[in-house]
Amino acid sequence: MSKANLENHHPGEDRDLDTSQTKDTRFREEGSRKKPLILASASPRRIELLKQIGIVPDDVIPADIDETPLKGELPRDLALRLSREKALAVSKENSESFILAADTVVETGRSVLDKTVNEGQARAALAKLSGKRHRVYGGITLVKPDGRTISRLCTTHVQFKRLSAADTEAYIASKEWDGKAGGYAIQGLAAGYIKFIRGSYSNVVGLSLYDTMKILDGAGYKPG
Repeated sequence: MSKANLENHHPGEDRDLDTSQTKDTRFREEGSRKKPLILASASPRRIELLKQIGIVPDDVIPADIDETPLKGELPRDLALRLSREKALAVSKENSESFILAADTVVETGRSVLDKTVNEGQARAALAKLSGKRHRVYGGITLVKPDGRTISRLCTTHVQFKRLSAADTEAYIASKEWDGKAGGYAIQGLAAGYIKFIRGSYSNVVGLSLYDTMKILDGAGYKPG
């Protein structure tokens, strides 16, 4: 998996303290604790995933950006760029907050499997996934209240079994493909089609929780 990223005192013991430094540290910690977290995504899956690790965003503000890939842009670069652009777009009007954004891109071969919005697209995606391995790239970006940006890329390798006609029809009927990157949701019926997975499971759902916690901890975000 590739990840791109970018931070005894004993009882009774007397010790001289630099009170100005202590106060400054305390104020910095309190400042980080009180800064709200905004999720720059409307995805209910990401909201639920964050709840699993005890993170509840103070607000949810979907980013309105153009998600068209650039000419010659690799799928992994697309995921990272879109997560950054989403975070930066929302931070413009919310500069005093932590802004968390993510983007998921599914790649098979050198092709990106977009979000499927109709049965024809879903059938085409399942045909490309059937019996093959593909990669799920998760770009994650956090913009801190001081304007600094932290980004990470998570890569998960997934292999589908060879799908029968009955498998395909059952999945089309389930409607779980609607609006999903790559045309499937691993947390639903498609879980029975997954033969192999290497890397973060939550990344395939929509957000790598390990990488998200690393970013938030490193940035000094304090939940609660």
